[in-house]
Amino acid sequence: MRKPTKSPKTATAEQGVDTDKALAQLARIPISIHCWQGDDVGGFENAGQQLGGGLAVTGNYPGKARTPQELRADFEKVLSLVPGRHRLNLHASYAEMDGVKVDRDALSPDQFKNWIAWAKSLKIGLDFNETYFAHPKVVGGFTLTSPDKGIRTFWSSMASGAGKSGLPSAKPWGRLA
Repeated sequence: MRKPTKSPKTATAEQGVDTDKALAQLARIPISIHCWQGDDVGGFENAGQQLGGGLAVTGNYPGKARTPQELRADFEKVLSLVPGRHRLNLHASYAEMDGVKVDRDALSPDQFKNWIAWAKSLKIGLDFNETYFAHPKVVGGFTLTSPDKGIRTFWSSMASGAGKSGLPSAKPWGRLA
């Protein structure tokens, strides 16, 4: 492997970028970092299965997080390297099922209790993001706009939080930091 001839700081300085100033600015701007950046959108609701649902990702790159614990550890590493206080944007497909399959329209904070406890322990926020892909009810690439009323109802139920306790608006999701 070829070694760089210049440090990144030197190379960016030559382009007129003050990296110290940029990092100081970054420290003041909270970023919601997407969970899928640590595992190529794999999620954990159907661990070990193919993604499908129209995704153009493989979910199999070397070093990807294979478990929620690995993803949390990877995110903690990111937080140690990126200045400032940030949040994790968590997709519904990152639910931890603990051996009991719960479909997306019936998710509750129970399937995210480990994420919530972890975020509280780090004093960071969580942003919840419904997952409209990689699911058997993505039919012909359609979810909320499906011509099938049953498919639309399923996705509408998830979107409106009509599951067991209305996950997107459940109290534990508030500002944790």
